[in-house]
Amino acid sequence: MQCAIGWVFGAWLMLAAALPAWAQTAARAAATPTQARTVLVMGDSLSAGYGLAASQGWVALTADRIAKTKPGWRVVNASISGETTAGGAARIDGELKRNKPSVVVIELGANDGLRGLPLAQSRSNLDRMIRASKAAGAKVLLVGMRMPPNLGREYTQGFADNYSALAKQHSTALLPFLLEPIALDRNAFQSDNLHPIASAQPKLRDHVWTQLEPLLR
Repeated sequence: MQCAIGWVFGAWLMLAAALPAWAQTAARAAATPTQARTVLVMGDSLSAGYGLAASQGWVALTADRIAKTKPGWRVVNASISGETTAGGAARIDGELKRNKPSVVVIELGANDGLRGLPLAQSRSNLDRMIRASKAAGAKVLLVGMRMPPNLGREYTQGFADNYSALAKQHSTALLPFLLEPIALDRNAFQSDNLHPIASAQPKLRDHVWTQLEPLLR
């Protein structure tokens, strides 16, 4: 009997000694927030904020809005000035692995068009990015562009059609033309007539938000 009592008493002592450590572990777990879901932006200079302060571009403004209105979400801007669809296709796997996004925004193609690259090549690269993103479990927002008419009607129409055809093929969200809210306002652009100025960025943020916000629900 004394042996049994001693065993029970010893077990209680061991349990009592373990309780503080267990309580600390539970407290740390409770204090650790759920990992934020990520919006990954893969774009060119229009998304990288060329000629602007880091906080002024539409992606940074979108990140601010998400931080205030969508708890549990964050934005990673992996855009690079001068990026082509080929560059994006080459980088997409690494960015998906690194950031594990829930939503991928693809804003690429303008530099392909300005260089007159084959439409089939651009479409293939965008297709690869969409497929990789969906295979990683992410929703996709495809952000399109338009080319100036001096490139010829066949090319400019085919360029625009690439985005709508890919969005339909893969059932992704589509914003047909990023610059639509400011395209006809020369004063909304920097001296190169290509990149929007800081005061135009909120309009681009709001334009993208119409298609991005439903993906965050």
